[in-house]
Amino acid sequence: MPELPEVHGLCMYLDTQLHGATLTEVRINSFSALKTADPPYTALEGRTVQGVQRIGKFVCVDLDGLFFVFHLAKAGWVRYTEHPSSAGLRMGKSNISARLLFHRASDDAHIGMDLTEAGTKKSLAIYVVRDPQEVPGIATLGPEPLSPDFDEAAFAAILKSSPQQIKGLLRSQSVIAGIGNAYSDEILHAARISPFAIAKSLDQETVARLYQSLQEVLIGAVNAAAGKPSSELKDTKRSNFRVHARTGLPCPVCGETVREVSFADTSLQYCPHCQTNGKILADRRTSRFLK
Repeated sequence: MPELPEVHGLCMYLDTQLHGATLTEVRINSFSALKTADPPYTALEGRTVQGVQRIGKFVCVDLDGLFFVFHLAKAGWVRYTEHPSSAGLRMGKSNISARLLFHRASDDAHIGMDLTEAGTKKSLAIYVVRDPQEVPGIATLGPEPLSPDFDEAAFAAILKSSPQQIKGLLRSQSVIAGIGNAYSDEILHAARISPFAIAKSLDQETVARLYQSLQEVLIGAVNAAAGKPSSELKDTKRSNFRVHARTGLPCPVCGETVREVSFADTSLQYCPHCQTNGKILADRRTSRFLK
């Protein structure tokens, strides 16, 4: 799933390429992905891109005061091209959920942007709104973790009041915006904390270490994504992982084998030596330390 760093990189790239371009046509190929009806998506046509910004994991394209907002969900992505196809889309017969066509007058470029989604379970969501806060998922977002206001004290206050396991808390968009399964694994590994530690039980020193790791992991990933075209962002993300999606491989810090805990529709990865004092977590939803 695209998370804060690669969505941030994607927005930076799209803003560079699309700023000042006119949206000439919107084609919706999956009407189940379109979550709004007023204003109609056709109202975007003929408008000029004023900017592209990230809010949490959402991409917001400002078109003269109307906003084309999308969330890429688990398997969505953006395919950008300056040689868009003129062929029509077959409704429901493609992995393309929507196609946007632009004209950039500064160099007479014709640009295509496809929103794609792999797999059979479709969760990609598209909104056309007058204000991004009209999108339910944006209205309920927690604070941005890289905002200047999100300091260690603010983070500590969130942890102190939560009985959640720290892995789940970091992934909760209503608590902290933008972090998902992958970067929560990476942050907890960098902080040397078990994914099943209870948030409010962490002492001051551990909270400080976790906050520092959160900042370093996210800033490092954002910097790695900066300036990359959309076609390279996924590979950039994967190349920097230390534990996530590396089950069975050696931990780059200590050499111990990276382990996994699987759930019904997701999994987490961790290093026993770095994070759980050498103990292996039971591979079931109600995991406890194996004895």
